[in-house]
Amino acid sequence: MSSLHADAVRALRSWQAPDAEQDLLRQDYLAHLDARVDGVWRSCRPAHITASALVVDAAGGRVLLTLHPKVGRWLQLGGHCEPEDATLAEAALREAREESGITEGLTLIGEGPVKLDRHAVRCAGKDQPENTHLDVQYLVLAPTDALARISEESLDLRWFPWDRLPDDTDASVRRLTELAKLALR
Repeated sequence: MSSLHADAVRALRSWQAPDAEQDLLRQDYLAHLDARVDGVWRSCRPAHITASALVVDAAGGRVLLTLHPKVGRWLQLGGHCEPEDATLAEAALREAREESGITEGLTLIGEGPVKLDRHAVRCAGKDQPENTHLDVQYLVLAPTDALARISEESLDLRWFPWDRLPDDTDASVRRLTELAKLALR
């Protein structure tokens, strides 16, 4: 078992889910990790843990979203865990740095994840069967003067006001944004 696997189990066991639906997801994620020692790696089929981060500018009341090339919607930043990630939180923070271009000053908000989201994807390519991402979502605070730079993993990257997210943002991202506003009060 990797240290990342052990951290994922610890993070999910200690996380207080905000409602019954999120707690069921938490239990499903833990069952997945109990059954699969490779459950945090992209190669694990038919599902694997991923880590993402909603990057927020609290002073400006806005969130940073990426227009995902495979999904075609505005999403939070994130993706697959890598061997150098010791914790899920570090994986989320690494993804936030890589995809935002903000290399300094990003900090995690809170002690653990704020939300879980399970969704089907084709992360191995169009000719491969769908896989399921068991996403563990964190909040990351950006410095007020942070300049975001689009990466090769995105079609576009923009700051959006809390209450004016783009139309092609799904309910999961909208809920994550609401949780961010609550966490920052």
